[in-house]
Amino acid sequence: MIQVSPASTSWSTFVKEHSAGEFYYTPEWFALIEKLYGYTIVPLTTTNADGEITGFLPLCLVNSRITGKHVVGLPFSDQCPLLATDETSAQQLIDKAIAFAQQEKAHYLELRTGSNDVLAARTDLVAGNLYTRWQLPLPASADTIWSGLRKPIQRQIKKAQNQGVQVRIAQDRKDIMQYYRLHLMTRSKHGMPAQSQRFFLELWDAFAAQGKIQVLLAEYEGKVIAGMVLLLSDTTVRYAYGASDESYLHLGPNNLLMWTAIQMGCEQGYQTLDMGRTSSDNEGLMEFKRRWGAIKEELPYYYYPQMAGLASTSETSLKFRLLTACWKKLPLPVAGLLGALIYRHLG
Repeated sequence: MIQVSPASTSWSTFVKEHSAGEFYYTPEWFALIEKLYGYTIVPLTTTNADGEITGFLPLCLVNSRITGKHVVGLPFSDQCPLLATDETSAQQLIDKAIAFAQQEKAHYLELRTGSNDVLAARTDLVAGNLYTRWQLPLPASADTIWSGLRKPIQRQIKKAQNQGVQVRIAQDRKDIMQYYRLHLMTRSKHGMPAQSQRFFLELWDAFAAQGKIQVLLAEYEGKVIAGMVLLLSDTTVRYAYGASDESYLHLGPNNLLMWTAIQMGCEQGYQTLDMGRTSSDNEGLMEFKRRWGAIKEELPYYYYPQMAGLASTSETSLKFRLLTACWKKLPLPVAGLLGALIYRHLG
């Protein structure tokens, strides 16, 4: 039987020292997904002869009547790197992860690690290459980025400003509920289930006091028409969620929000704007990020014994297109209720 490590100061310290400030490896994020979805974080570790931690890989067992039993590292987290000080520790962590999935009789194991030479060399794992990650280096001054922006983006930003669109930073839970209204609209428009209102409120409660979350709201004539959720950790600003009212897109609020995020990141001394995970099939969204000067990185996920699950479903597949087409037809209140009910099964 696989022995897993309890939460301890030792592995917490190891993670802080080796995760480069990865947001999804913070104790608050672990606690949030456990609280909201009833998951249990299973922290796999390795140690050396002196008992010192040499590797860390967190997993969650998702036992769902809808999507089946599976093991994921980690649900609702774009990238969860395998942390190891040497190849031996990395191999041991992978072996432990596979053994844990087998022990639990899981349908599959999914490791959302991103590029990793040790994982890539394993013949018992299957690599899924459906996603890319986009990183925008932040200089000391946002003016450097502005001078390199394509003219259409500059025009959209100026247009939004000239039309009277203003951006402010969310201050309380009422502002978060304003964002959720837009989030539900946007997800439904694209035929995708939305995280619950409770998720965003809990996210705010968990991170706002520490300054690890900023929610930007674009307003026009007193109405919130677009929003952006930024998650902050060490040197990185992560663009996590974005939403807008389709009827106001002609004003260019999303471009103004992104420019504001860049300005804030530069002013506050962050080094990178992580523009998030993008499906390799979504050329339109990739072009949007490319126009800002973001650098594309491959974001492979690794599976055992085969690729399976929602994250391994191509956006061009018939299954995906049928599901999104059906979801688009749901009334917003119904879509919101159903999304809140089924989201824990989608991890």
